[in-house]
Amino acid sequence: MNTKKPADRYHAASISLHWAMLILFIAVYASIELRVLFDKGTWARDAIKEVHFMLGLLMLGLVFVRLAMRAKFPAPRIEPAPPKLQALAAKSAHLTLYVLMLGMPLLGWLLLSASGKPIPFFGLELPALMATNKAFAGQLKELHELIGTIGYFLIGAHAGAALFHHYVQRDNTLLSMLPAWITAKPALKS
Repeated sequence: MNTKKPADRYHAASISLHWAMLILFIAVYASIELRVLFDKGTWARDAIKEVHFMLGLLMLGLVFVRLAMRAKFPAPRIEPAPPKLQALAAKSAHLTLYVLMLGMPLLGWLLLSASGKPIPFFGLELPALMATNKAFAGQLKELHELIGTIGYFLIGAHAGAALFHHYVQRDNTLLSMLPAWITAKPALKS
């Protein structure tokens, strides 16, 4: 348990990791959506799907780093403090996003395993999590796609909530997660 007093903004490493994960989310989603630009069975389509697999597994590793950062550096207080129900909704949304960041890559890893396909990770091949089971692979694929679609809305709601906090509630939520170079006030010239 961390007994440090929360700062007025997130730790710089937490901020960097947050925005890097957003870029990773975009790349994971883009790589799987863009596969349709290529014919099935082509090298290009297979390559873009492999990028999707590897970036998803990278996200799985980075989410553990994010969880460690959350444990080490407490989140800053929101000023002014939101109503209790809104704070509970925010905690629930963050928990759901962490479940998404953990669950989707694991589900994808299981899907590849059940399909009998290799699990690529930047030049390595990870072990299968289960034996080949084509029927179960079909079910996993449907679930992975459904949760992926829900993920679009969760990420959009998260971004919308940050903008709501900034422009409507006028609190420090968004500013506490922006990099310091964005929020720094220019020095006055004499």
